[in-house]
This record gives sequence, structure tokens and C-alpha cells, in this order.
Amino acid sequence: MLREGLILLSRSGAAKTLVTKTPLRGMSRRFVPGEGVDDLLRAIRKANEEGMSATGNFLGEATHDEANARHDGDVYFEVLDRIAEEGLDANVSLKFTALGQDISEAFLAENLGRVLERARRDDIFIRFDMESSGYTQRTLDAFEHLWAQGWRDIGVVLQSYLRRSAGDLARMNQLGARVRLCKGAYAEPPDVAFQERDEVDASFVELMRMLLSEGRYPAIATHDERMIEATIRFRESQGIAKDAFEFQMLHGVRRDLQAHLVSEGYRVRVYIPFGTHWYPYLMRRLAERPANVLFMAGSVVKESPLGFLWPGRGDREVPS
Repeated sequence: MLREGLILLSRSGAAKTLVTKTPLRGMSRRFVPGEGVDDLLRAIRKANEEGMSATGNFLGEATHDEANARHDGDVYFEVLDRIAEEGLDANVSLKFTALGQDISEAFLAENLGRVLERARRDDIFIRFDMESSGYTQRTLDAFEHLWAQGWRDIGVVLQSYLRRSAGDLARMNQLGARVRLCKGAYAEPPDVAFQERDEVDASFVELMRMLLSEGRYPAIATHDERMIEATIRFRESQGIAKDAFEFQMLHGVRRDLQAHLVSEGYRVRVYIPFGTHWYPYLMRRLAERPANVLFMAGSVVKESPLGFLWPGRGDREVPS
């Protein structure tokens, strides 16, 4: 019932108006700082001031409209310009579908190509976010096509809850591609994804060890303290340098933990989403895994003086 309710809310103009025009919008800004490039840049500067890197993601749905896809490309072009102009420690994360993969491969190549060329001008890294399992192979195929063309300052995302990810990771390590590892947040069937938390966690640890041992500057994306502790223990046991990888966390989620990792000498990158689609983004992410409602609430409580009252420890991840 909760999932269905959140999906309905994501489509409700009245609900969006309520959230936008009440103090609840302030709460949402904790996770999505704003709608424009200026809002993103302000959040990036703050992250940099706090000793963290950042990656910006322009929110939007998979588009079948060329004008919308070109607009998304224009926004990323502007973000890359601003990052370079200000010398910020930041890169960008984007989805192939946002730039036109569902329109045609030819259109995607043209629209994405200009963004890649702009990023290359100032050596800015681009990460291709992963979507639901229906797009996994298409995303990896598109990534490998770019890799075969000689693009190297690019990376991809793999999700530990997918049963196929160990094989995909072995392939990415073989290529020498940079991988972000996350748990995954989409609702997937049992034949595609592990359903139990213990299975997802065991897969995450296995893939994390593969990445730290064989990967190229991997990103360990989690707010789960148990997974972070497992990563640190493995690093220490193998004598892996702290700067050989980075932790990644969502903007506004477990800021206390982000600061702690920085104080311990680890690299931390904050994933900062922005754009006019902030409302459906939040609602749909919560709907994909209703436990994320508690996850978000728990992140706020844990940073407060009442944090000791929160019994759980971050277990479910939000975006991929």
C-alpha cells in the first residue's frame, strides 16, 4: 500500500504543490539542493569546502523527445563549463536515456558526443548511472562502445543486488574501467536480483573486494556503516592506500558519516542531484523501496542529538 501511495503522489500535481509551498520543501532541499545550475554549484562549493569531491546529476526521466534530450545535453554542457571556470573538484553523472538512448543510437551519439568532447577539454570525468535491470545490458553495451572508440575518462555503475554483477565487474576490471559500486534501489524480480538483505550485502562485500584488489580507482557508494566498515577492514588487511579509491554518498544523507570519513583521511564524493524533476525523483525513489522512507528519516535522526534512539543502521540504498 505504501509503495502504491508514493507512486500516486509522484504523479499528483496537488501533492507537488503542497510540498513545494510548505516547509516540507525545505526538507527536500536537504537531498536535492535546487532546480538550477547555480543551486548545484553552490552545493559543490560547500562540499569542496568540507574536504569532499562532488558529482552533479541533472534530474530527468528517460526521454523520447529530441528537444528535451538536447536540453539535458545543454545543461550538462553548462555544468562542465562552470566546473572548469571555477576549478571545482567535481565531475558529472548522467544517464544514457536522458540524452536520447531511447530515441536512437545515432541521436545519442551526436548528443552525448558534444558533452564528452566538452568534458575532455578540461579532463572532467563522466560517470554513466545505471537504471533498472531492463537497461543494464544496453548501458554496458553503450559504455563499451565508447570505450572501444578510445574514451577513457568515463566510468559506469554496477549494483550488488543484481545476480549478474560479478560477471559484469570482472569484465569492467579487465577493461580497466572505473566502477561505482552501489546496492541498487529498483524493484526487481527474484530471478534478476537478490531479495534478501544478507544476500545483497554478501554480494556487495564480494564485489567491493574485487574492486579494491583489481579495479581502477573504484567508488564504493553506500551509507551502510557495516559495508563501510567491511571496506575499511579489507583495505587495512591488504595494505591498500586510502587514496586508491573513494567512498560516495548522497547529498544530505549521513553528513556526520561523510565528515568522519574525511577526518580519517578517506576520499569522499557527494552525489548531488538537481533540476525541476526533484519531486518525482524523491517520490519514485521512495516508492521503489518503501524502506527508503525510514532510511531518509533515519539519516536525519542519526545526525541529531537523538541519534542514539535510532535502532537501525543504514541498510537500503537510494539512487543508483
